[in-house]
Amino acid sequence: MADPRSGRGRSLPRASLAETMGVLSSVVLPVLGKGVLLRRPPVVAMAQRMELDRRAVETVRALRDRHGDGPLVLPVPFHPYALILSPAHVSRVLELSPEPYAAASDEKRSALSHFEPHAVLISDNAARQARRPYNEAVLDTPCPMHRLAARFRAVVEDEAQEMTEAADHFGELDWPGFARAWWRMARRVVLGEGARDDDRVTDLIAKLRADANWAFLMPRRRRLQARFFERLDEHLQRAEPGSLAAIIRATPAAPGTDALGQVPQWLFALDALARATFRTLALLGTHPALRSRAEAEIQAREPQDLPFLRACVLDTLRLWPTTPVILRQATRDVEWEHGLLRRGTGIIIFAPFFHRDETRLPQAHRYAPETWLEGRPEDQGLVPFSDGPARCPGRNISLMLSSMMLAALLRRRPFSPVDADGIQPEDRLPATLSAFELRFRPGPG
Repeated sequence: MADPRSGRGRSLPRASLAETMGVLSSVVLPVLGKGVLLRRPPVVAMAQRMELDRRAVETVRALRDRHGDGPLVLPVPFHPYALILSPAHVSRVLELSPEPYAAASDEKRSALSHFEPHAVLISDNAARQARRPYNEAVLDTPCPMHRLAARFRAVVEDEAQEMTEAADHFGELDWPGFARAWWRMARRVVLGEGARDDDRVTDLIAKLRADANWAFLMPRRRRLQARFFERLDEHLQRAEPGSLAAIIRATPAAPGTDALGQVPQWLFALDALARATFRTLALLGTHPALRSRAEAEIQAREPQDLPFLRACVLDTLRLWPTTPVILRQATRDVEWEHGLLRRGTGIIIFAPFFHRDETRLPQAHRYAPETWLEGRPEDQGLVPFSDGPARCPGRNISLMLSSMMLAALLRRRPFSPVDADGIQPEDRLPATLSAFELRFRPGPG
């Protein structure tokens, strides 16, 4: 599709070699170092100490100031990339996915094939036509509350109670304690009660995700992948009532869907959501006015939808996106107002740049859940779940589970961060906040 303001016959602006190296060193390498598919806690802690994410945002801002709204071509040998620099262009690229901007980029296929080779994210258009509707049907994509919301809430309450009792016993809630309870909840929701204590199935996907961090540099461990899918399938075959596994059994699948092959992405996404939920608990612990509003909503609305708590999670994801780089790839030549985007060019949307752009957003470095309660923040380039036809189909179920867990914990104890330096209402919030380092004291119930 040619843009009506086409720059036909011209090439898009190009970064210099020095500028390209600057993007690779200050933006791409820190993202890869922290672990794209499985976070490396020591590297995340180092990135926080060295403020690497702040420097990355400043690098992209300097390019925007120097070159305008772009897109800006980074002349990487054998595989050029176009760096998106305008919120309007973010919307354009995401709205025109998967054609002519494919979500199944070369990089994604190389990495995700380690643990989800048939996932909708890396499917070609033919397979996507079967797999995307299937994901939406099982996950109730359009609905704020999943059809099994009442059952899932009971699961969340069980695990929150056990988590709180453990925190009371040990005197604090840390990341390992939270993660254990979160994964028990996640396995029950996705795979059923019989998977609650099956750490092995999530350990296997973690090993495969660790390989995926290296993408094409790491050969696929097909035997390990086969063991993971065999164990996953054992749980899905039970199709326990009250789980996504039961819905999988009951949902017709078109040829080529590979229902089993869609599940690893859901488990992967719930891992990222765990970190966002833990960070949100920390921010509510340091922002008393927002915490009071959340507590009032919990009393007034549960077990219904919790829009303010969802907004709290969304703004945590704005501040610290779990997918900092959104990738697309041009499937054909496309005319833009400033020139031609060549077929095969990779497209980089560096979400932290748009989420923390202080030239446009007065709330760039503060906690502002109200951002998500009116209008369409996506039009400002705020895309924690991507946007357009390839927007994450699990957005609503993710926000539902996260807000349910926060509500369950806040109702039981006023959890306060042990070290709250830098995340107070008056602070300029850091560009990196490691969930792995957070600890909480459980107050009186």
